[in-house]
Amino acid sequence: MLALGYAKGIAHRFLRNPKWTSGLFLHHNQSPNYSIYVKSKPFLQVPCKSASFDVLQAQKRNLFAYDGLFSRRYLSNSTVELRTDDNVVRFAFNNVTGSGNNVVPTRKEKKWKRAKMSRKAKVNELRFYRLKAKKKMNSPNPEVRIRYKLEKAKRKEEWLIEKLRKYDVPKSPAEPYDPESLTEEEQHYLKRTGEKRKNFVLVGRRGVFGGVVLNLHLHWKKHETVKVICKPCNKPGQVHEYAEELARLSKGIVIDVKPNNTIVLYRGKNYVRPEVMSPVDTLSKDKALEKYRYEQSLEHTSEFIEKLEKELEEYQKYVTRHKKKKDEEAEKKKEADSKSKVV
Repeated sequence: MLALGYAKGIAHRFLRNPKWTSGLFLHHNQSPNYSIYVKSKPFLQVPCKSASFDVLQAQKRNLFAYDGLFSRRYLSNSTVELRTDDNVVRFAFNNVTGSGNNVVPTRKEKKWKRAKMSRKAKVNELRFYRLKAKKKMNSPNPEVRIRYKLEKAKRKEEWLIEKLRKYDVPKSPAEPYDPESLTEEEQHYLKRTGEKRKNFVLVGRRGVFGGVVLNLHLHWKKHETVKVICKPCNKPGQVHEYAEELARLSKGIVIDVKPNNTIVLYRGKNYVRPEVMSPVDTLSKDKALEKYRYEQSLEHTSEFIEKLEKELEEYQKYVTRHKKKKDEEAEKKKEADSKSKVV
């Protein structure tokens, strides 16, 4: 340790003395604001008038030799910039980029990470937000309560819309195929046979997904026609949407759409069962159920938002009517007071 400290002292003295400039090979830049000095070769012999220079030079060679202790640790190919902006002398150290792939690596600055919150701090923050929400919910002003519920419902609606975007499957380009033309007699025959037969495929709350199309192809292995029963078809026109979607995915022909939410599908005369029976551009069973739940939640929240908006409008109308009545009563009182003063 003593030897190391002694060596460091000699090194500092050597570098501080303006006469011992043997460790720097200086290049002067033509820029008027600053000068650049590059340490390219560590040791050049420069004559000096000092008596003890020979002794220090010998020590310097022993310490700073290429095989010594400080050759790898304290020497670098860096530039020293002498800046004279605003009549102030400043030194700046930068790395010299080498030619080709010889680039001197720089030390990256540490990015300060945000300190993690303790459990107690998180609990206190959540408690603050809960108390704030409770204060709005228990407010004596009904407008504050309605507006708080409306903001909360709108936030939920935006969140649900973002969630449903993940389940939007891009439709693959339709493959060219010849649609078969059927006569009226053939359509009537297929319609009657489809009604009489008992084989059916159920489309439930998940809607049309890959499993429904797979079941259609499995039924068409032994039967020409198949019935598709849509149970929760509460929306108007939903059965026809299901019929178009099934015809696109299975490449079948829709024979009839009955009022009791049943669809009769015909496989076609030149039917060939595909290798992949469940199409790629459809959802799985689990994802279809998740999509249905988000859709139901979105439908309920949109209805709730409409209800709150109507309540807010009614309350604002009530407030305006009440203000008008108050103003009229105040005017009547003023008139009565003025008449009494005149009398």
